[in-house]
Amino acid sequence: MDLKEKLVSSFMAFEERIDVTAELHDIRTSAIKNFENKGFPTKKEEAWKYTSLNTVLKNDFSVFPKRENSIEFKDVKKFFLHEIDTYKLVFIDGKFSSFMSSTTHEGIDVCLLSSVLTKPKYKMVLDTYFNQIASKDESLTTLNTAFAQEGAFINIPKSKVADKPIEIIHFSTGVESALMVQPRNLIIVGENAHVQIIERHQSLNSNPVLTNSVTEIFAQKRAIVDYYKIQNDEQTANLIDNTYISQKQESRVAVHTFSFGGNITRNNLNFYHFGERIDSTLKGITIIGDKQHVDHYTLVNHATPNCESHQNYKTILGGSSTGVFNGKIFVEKEAQKTDAFQQNNNILLSDKATINAKPQLEIFADDVKCSHGCTIGQLDESAMFYMQQRGIPKKEAKALLLYAFSNEVIESIKIPELKQRITKIIAMKLGVNLGFDL
Repeated sequence: MDLKEKLVSSFMAFEERIDVTAELHDIRTSAIKNFENKGFPTKKEEAWKYTSLNTVLKNDFSVFPKRENSIEFKDVKKFFLHEIDTYKLVFIDGKFSSFMSSTTHEGIDVCLLSSVLTKPKYKMVLDTYFNQIASKDESLTTLNTAFAQEGAFINIPKSKVADKPIEIIHFSTGVESALMVQPRNLIIVGENAHVQIIERHQSLNSNPVLTNSVTEIFAQKRAIVDYYKIQNDEQTANLIDNTYISQKQESRVAVHTFSFGGNITRNNLNFYHFGERIDSTLKGITIIGDKQHVDHYTLVNHATPNCESHQNYKTILGGSSTGVFNGKIFVEKEAQKTDAFQQNNNILLSDKATINAKPQLEIFADDVKCSHGCTIGQLDESAMFYMQQRGIPKKEAKALLLYAFSNEVIESIKIPELKQRITKIIAMKLGVNLGFDL
């Protein structure tokens, strides 16, 4: 039995084990039918032209953990932003860990999606937000919808500012020889509210993992959301990350994606505008080697006038690694005065590394300012020579140039402790001590 058949046949048993309302049952049933009809995406689809899941799907994944496993905080402390106090939502093999988590209902909600799906007091939230912006057609998103059970629920009410950042961390222990998990996050940020969120998926050993994650973010009028994704997993881990963002008038949402680890990583990042004077920021740094594969697929749908979007992705590829950037800016006829910018810069450190870049603009309005740029090259040999002539060893000179290449994205991180953490990871990836005070 292949993974698709296993998932479809497990659906009914899954629903029987959990408390499901009639409305939620209808949503799940429609979603699993869509997945059954479409199956896992293949390279025959234009959106997946450069990314194949065939080798991943050959693993015999368990779709539900057979037994629970506990881990000690001291063993995973390094994966948290422990330099500052944060709210924490921790999941181990797809199940919530109350021991490691720090949640709250005081002023803001930092709790579990399972509460929203099962408790009557959250019915209005469920009806208004759950599965409203996520795709009803994309097969992996609908697969997640069918099995959505556990994940983060974050609700920042009107005019509230989260008093500290929120960390969402998913650990895979390796108790199963191969495991598939499907976390689901729902994030609501009210009018004039502000939140900072850090998300991480982390394997703790080399057993294969497939994570199919979906996050829905709703930013109301004048809301500010800073979202940071840290992807530095074991090279046997595979991540498909689907994020859907709804923005209303004058809201500002920034998503930073740092892709350093994992086997195959696919980031689907979708922004939808529902008001004027919206600002959307999409930035990322990818540094990979060996046979790693990272695919960024972005969409910004400008549907209303006087809005801005800014995309800036930096990629450094070594070994036989493969990078993909497919960025799409869609400007509807009504979206006059749109200002949309997209930049993708790539450095290949090896003759065997590959980058597939496809920036796209679809513009149906006539009074807009839209631009995109894409560069692919190698390190500047003259700059390397200049630095070596001044006594900087070749390895350090190379690292400094690569760090400078990434710095434009690093400088836009708004949490100082996270900026230090990302800088340290980059230094480790480059194999040098860059001399920063960490």
